[in-house]
This record gives sequence, structure tokens and C-alpha cells, in this order.
Amino acid sequence: MSEQESLKSSSARNRGGVQRVEGKLRASVERGDYYEAHQMYRTLFFRYMSLSKHAEARELMYNGALLFFSYNQQNSAADLSMLVLESLEKSGAKVDDETLEHLAKLFSLMDPNSPERVAFVSRAIKWSSGGSGKLGHPKLHQLLALTLWKEQNYSESRYHFLHSSDGEGCAQMLVEYSSARGFHGEVDMFVAQAVLQFLCLKNKTSALVVFTTYTQKHPSIEKGPPFGQPLLNFLWFLLLAVDGGKLTVFTVLCEQYQPSLKRDPMYNEYLDRIGQLFFGVPPKQSSSYGGLLGNLLNSLMGSGEEEEGEEAQEDSSPIELD
Repeated sequence: MSEQESLKSSSARNRGGVQRVEGKLRASVERGDYYEAHQMYRTLFFRYMSLSKHAEARELMYNGALLFFSYNQQNSAADLSMLVLESLEKSGAKVDDETLEHLAKLFSLMDPNSPERVAFVSRAIKWSSGGSGKLGHPKLHQLLALTLWKEQNYSESRYHFLHSSDGEGCAQMLVEYSSARGFHGEVDMFVAQAVLQFLCLKNKTSALVVFTTYTQKHPSIEKGPPFGQPLLNFLWFLLLAVDGGKLTVFTVLCEQYQPSLKRDPMYNEYLDRIGQLFFGVPPKQSSSYGGLLGNLLNSLMGSGEEEEGEEAQEDSSPIELD
């Protein structure tokens, strides 16, 4: 038997062993012996890990978590979900789409109000960064954003969309968010925040897509440009100016639209940063932003600054961006 055939045979035997074990555990759960089954899952996990059978351990825990979720055993399911992450962390597994989809699936089944869900998503995002120090893998953020959108948790959904590069999905969520929770006079402010934050993350493409999609699909916005709302016209001109990179255009634009920009004190903070990133504006004398505004900007710009050689933010928990 060749070495390749031997490996295939070994893999088939391992898979058969896992399936037999899963069958016994499933029977325990179906009988209602939840505690006994949970403890057996944990015992098998640590046994597989000690033998460096990381993939088998992970598969067993993932399927076990899904089984417990199907019986509404949230605590046991959440515990096995954390073991899935532990196997990923300790094995040095590479980030791939299938694994990200599995993590997002587990997240979607967790009780939205449980502390375990917060801990799970924080660790999942950290692992998905692949040790780069960035704020997690864009694909994972996109999947998390979609789940939170379905739960109508618009604020946290927006946070994850910002780090997903999915401008179109973000725009569609914001249309629903604005229509469901916003005042008629705020339709322009919902997209303004997203466009400016995407630009602070140096993501021009998503900034343009979120603006275009939102203004085309929002029922309260007449077709433009130009638009009936001055703030939307400002954003349109800003996106054109970012491509040109001319400081004089940027300066005049900000001066002309100050009445609209004063509607939210954060706008000028974002524009200070955008001026530095795209138009060569030197930082202010006070080298760092302070207080709440500083924390917000630092969290937003973690991945962008890391590209410039600065230390990235390690805290990737969802934050309120209202």
C-alpha cells in the first residue's frame, strides 16, 4: 500500500470512529441525558486534542453544539462552541470560508442576550484576524452583520458591516434602519455616518457603494445627484474629491457645507481624519483625540493605522456608533 493510500485509509478509519461516537452521543441527547452527554463531549474533546486530532475534535464539537442548540440547551451548546474556537486557536488552523461560516452559524444560534455570545464573538474575531492585529476577517464581519440585521440589532450590525467591505449590504440595512427607527429628517444622516466612517477606514470603494445604493433605494430620497438634502450633495462632492486628492477642493467643500456638517459634532472629527488620509492635511497640534470621541475614532481606525506601521487596536468588541 502506498503512503497516500495509507493516509486515506487512516482518515477513513478516523472519520468512521467519529461517526460512531457521535451516534452514541446523539442517542444520549435524544433521551434527555443532556448533562451526561455534555460531559462526554468535553472528555472526548480533550482526548482528541491530546492526540493532536484537532480537526476531529473541532468537527465533533461543532456538530455537538448544533445538536444541543436544536434541543434548546443553550449553555451546553455555547460551551461546545467555545471549544470549537479553542481547537482553532491551539491548532493554528488557517482561516477559510467554511470555518468562518461555521463560526457565524454558531453565533446565529446563540441567545442574543447571553454573555457567552459576547465572549464567543470577541474570540472568533480575534482568531479570524490570523494574528495580523487587524479587526477580524471581513467575511466573518459580513456574516455577523447579516445575523444581527435579521435580529434588528441595527447598531451592532452596522459596526460589523463597516469592517466587512460589504457596502451594498450595509446600505440595504441602513435603509431598513432609517425607515424603522429614524425620523424623516434624518434620512441623510444615516448614510453620512457610514460614508465618513468607511473613509476613515481608508475604504473608498465601500464608501461609494454604500452612498450610491442607499440613495438609490431609500424611498424618501428623490433621485439625484443633485439631491434635495444638502448633506447628500456634500457626500457626493466629497467622494469625487477623495479621488482627486486636491486639498483646496476639500477645504472649500467643508467650508461651504458647514451648516449641514454642524448637525452632528462627529462629522468634523471624521473629516479631520479624512483630510489627513486623502489630502495631506497635517495632524492637529494635539497629537491624539481625547475622551469619548478619541475612543470612537481609534476603534474605527484600528485596521487602517496598522497599515501605516502604527500599533493596531486589539479590542475588537462591537461598539455603539450612534
